[in-house]
Amino acid sequence: MFAQIFGASAETDAFFVAFKIPNFLRRLFAEGAFATAFVPVLTEYRTQREFRELKDFVDHVAGTLGLVLLVVSLIGVVAAPVLVSVFAFGWVMDGETAKLTMAADMLRLTFPYLFFISLTAFAGGILNAHDRFAVPAFTPVLLNLCLISAALWLAPVIEQGIVALAWGVMIAGITQFTFQLPFLARLRLLPRPRPGFHDPGVVRVLKLMVPALFAVSVTQINLLLDTMLASFLVTGSISWLYYSDRLMEFPLGILGVGLATVILPRLSRRQAEATPEAFSHTMDWGLRMTVIFGIPAAVGLMVLAGPMIATLFQSDVFDANDVAMAERSLMAYSFGLQAFILIKVLAPGFYARQDTRTPVKIGVIAMVANMLLNLALIFPLQHAGLALATSLSAYLNAFLLLRSLRRDDAYSPGPGWTRLAVQVGAGGLLMAAMLVWASPELGSWVEVDRLRRVGMLAGLIVLGAAVYFAVLLVSGLRPRDLRVRNPRES
Repeated sequence: MFAQIFGASAETDAFFVAFKIPNFLRRLFAEGAFATAFVPVLTEYRTQREFRELKDFVDHVAGTLGLVLLVVSLIGVVAAPVLVSVFAFGWVMDGETAKLTMAADMLRLTFPYLFFISLTAFAGGILNAHDRFAVPAFTPVLLNLCLISAALWLAPVIEQGIVALAWGVMIAGITQFTFQLPFLARLRLLPRPRPGFHDPGVVRVLKLMVPALFAVSVTQINLLLDTMLASFLVTGSISWLYYSDRLMEFPLGILGVGLATVILPRLSRRQAEATPEAFSHTMDWGLRMTVIFGIPAAVGLMVLAGPMIATLFQSDVFDANDVAMAERSLMAYSFGLQAFILIKVLAPGFYARQDTRTPVKIGVIAMVANMLLNLALIFPLQHAGLALATSLSAYLNAFLLLRSLRRDDAYSPGPGWTRLAVQVGAGGLLMAAMLVWASPELGSWVEVDRLRRVGMLAGLIVLGAAVYFAVLLVSGLRPRDLRVRNPRES
């Protein structure tokens, strides 16, 4: 919807900067550091303490988190021009004051989103720890609905239509938070916020959260650095990166975030129960799922990058050049999709054991590598070089996390990995070959009408999925092999 109505322009570049700053902080305070620090401690309270102690802990965390977020949000609103100047420094160097002013005005509307969405993640963490996954999983849909509604109905009636999206972001934060409150009430855990900086549980969460602020969000920091560097490139670069990142985030959200959401409470229980064999087995299951479903997702995104961009985004304001530019960065991001998903599953292996220091060290290494790769690749590949650098540094991050888990004896691979690698590799190669053979050149996609593009793309997706999973079935993989089993069954 953004691409159809607003395209890739200076205005969209300004909005995406204004949205990315609170969204980045949301990843730190919400799905990132807070969730990974809060859920293991909450799980321990739930399994080892009385309900009264659990409720007190929830109340104190709500009060403490809410107070911190309120202060941060107020600072963000006041310091909006400074933040935009930092994260879009290229505009400052080029003297693009109109972009800077527009982004700062929208940031004042989008920054309060951080307050509400972080409290939404707090509520979602409680629900996930009680095996209530459906409500937190559905909640992000409300963000999309609010943004689409703002684009369709609010943008046409205000002077600067793009500002409607900033209003949509703020409204979405309020909507998502209030949506989850009735479900907390059913668990009798609707919080009565009380600041408790000296509460033992809160202190533990804060101690775990501080190093995790950096470690769990290395990928997001890299993406934010991409935005900063992209501000030095031609107008539209930030938008091209945003649109391609959205398509990459689709399978990452379904597979990576979905697996991480389920696996962290499960690993935390295994740790609390002191069952290392079950802990390792759960981790092994998660990694197998990332490979089985991550490889075809990455192959599909890479081979069909152009067709997907053309089908979803091409319009009068998002032309053939925009399609070609966004295709390049999507192909670069899709190369790293497997690593992004692996990180989502590997990181909980540390946080469930309340080890946040190791991922910090690994995160520092990955971020330094990303910056060096950015500088090496931005000149020959422009915005696509930034995406490729993020992908390469993600593989380094995933490798170091896996090596550390193996070295600590927290994870030991189960039998059958060699066979699975052959099955998935063969399926991925045949899928890629079939899609390359069946898909027309990009020029053909941008010339035909939208309805025909939709039909062609749907057919190719079905074909690719059918080829991949047929290879897995023929080679002996069965649906029952995907379920989590007791270690004694292996």
